[in-house]
Amino acid sequence: MRKRTAILISGRGSNMSALIDAAKAPDYPAEIALVVSNNPDAPGLARAREAGITTAAIDHRPFGKDRAGFETALQSILDAHAIELVCLAGFMRLLTAEFVAKWQGRMINIHPALLPAFKGLDTHARAIAAGAKTHGATVHFVVPEMDSGPIIAQAAVPVLADDTPERLAARVIVVEHKIYAAALR
Repeated sequence: MRKRTAILISGRGSNMSALIDAAKAPDYPAEIALVVSNNPDAPGLARAREAGITTAAIDHRPFGKDRAGFETALQSILDAHAIELVCLAGFMRLLTAEFVAKWQGRMINIHPALLPAFKGLDTHARAIAAGAKTHGATVHFVVPEMDSGPIIAQAAVPVLADDTPERLAARVIVVEHKIYAAALR
């Protein structure tokens, strides 16, 4: 039985697209049942709708600092669609420990670095500045501490002498798409 899966996005949703494409295979263990964004203008919402997937936008801005209120609205949508697995794919909101606890072992994230190195933002620029020889991507379970959960899969790319953050990001995103889809298997 395929797990009813929601993907949470904030932007273009390139990793979301990779998961949607992978889920077209009849033996894929996840059914992408819902895409939710905290940004009503996220381009990824249109891509999901084009693929016939139900979408929802919960604009985080009206909630201000009320993260629990935002998460209550999010949980209601996840419950309404009987979601069993949540995939974060460029979802740029930190979730509270309480929300994460509800989804323990059932929420995963993709991070553009070889964790535990380079947690947080600007990973490509930081990898270059640190003189890293390899960089990459990690799929991991979500825990309350940012980018710290048990690792499910990783893939590495070389950091080249003339790399810019943009060139390095272009190589990393290719492996992100491969490992995220594979990690759900």
